[in-house]
Amino acid sequence: MRKMKGCVSLFFTMLKIGLFTFGGGYAMLALLENEFVEKKKWMEKEEFLDVAAIAESTPGPIAINAATYVGYKTARTIGAVIATLGVCIPSFVIIFAISLFFDAFLSLRMVAYAFKGIQICVVYLILTAGLKMLKQMEKTVFNVILLSATLICMLLVSLFAVKFSTIFMILICGACGIVVYLLGKIKKGEKQ
Repeated sequence: MRKMKGCVSLFFTMLKIGLFTFGGGYAMLALLENEFVEKKKWMEKEEFLDVAAIAESTPGPIAINAATYVGYKTARTIGAVIATLGVCIPSFVIIFAISLFFDAFLSLRMVAYAFKGIQICVVYLILTAGLKMLKQMEKTVFNVILLSATLICMLLVSLFAVKFSTIFMILICGACGIVVYLLGKIKKGEKQ
């Protein structure tokens, strides 16, 4: 019975997240952290940062990946299925309903202005999530150098309109992390 209540709570939490967040996974990060870390206490802040990094690095939408992870952590396989369904159902229903009368929907001037307002909110949500993660990031020399190098590279790519996939940036940063880890292991081995 207790497990069932946990699954119901998990489903409705994910349903709420899926229903009330616009702008995709990055915009959802602040809400995900608030629900998972602050309210439900399903994980610690450090673990949430790891979940966000893993969810971003794996194929698929970040919100679905994060929901699946949290669901699995909370109630194993059934939790992963419930959480994934909960976060996906609102988007599916809304998009399906809009698709039935898409042209008429877009021609409404109020809808167009509502979406312009929502765009501003999405930018704010993404910025807030990024700044929150930046504050929580461990301030090691490696992290600061890698963050600075990534920001400079992405700024230069944007300024010079160079086509460079962010996937490569993720892979490069991941490879840098592995190299630093291996160098640390070698260094520890030499001291002993």
